[in-house]
Amino acid sequence: MTHAYHFDTLQIHAGHEPDAQTLSRAVPLYQTTSYVFKNAEHAANLFALKEFGNIYTRLQNPTTDVFEQRLAALEGGVAALATASGHSAQFIALFNLLENGDNLVSSPYLYGGTFNQFKVSFKRLGIEARFSQNLDPAEFEKLIDDRTKAIYIETMG
Repeated sequence: MTHAYHFDTLQIHAGHEPDAQTLSRAVPLYQTTSYVFKNAEHAANLFALKEFGNIYTRLQNPTTDVFEQRLAALEGGVAALATASGHSAQFIALFNLLENGDNLVSSPYLYGGTFNQFKVSFKRLGIEARFSQNLDPAEFEKLIDDRTKAIYIETMG
């Protein structure tokens, strides 16, 4: 949407235009797992990311696409990414910042899955998780060096 709509309008309409065939206002729930390709060249272009389109629902789905566009519009961003869980969203966000040899400094108060991801999974990738003793910023600062790429604090909801 290029028009400067109000927040309430964006919540309902961003990322979706009424269906051209049915004129339905509501976003359909696409429950398919796979999509057909127009021809081999179309499929090759989709898989090579030369062309935008649906390949497989786990990667892209028209319903999810509307949700992502709506979130981006509400937050004033250029794009958004929906994931299956907060745990996967956390991994994607941090893995794009960190690489082998880097470290992150974390709060000691974490969900068990987060602690395991940092202490076990990231360690296997050569990423060190350093845990502060408490929430005092000075304690975090002591653990930061030139390879620190992230400071992580979470609130369980």
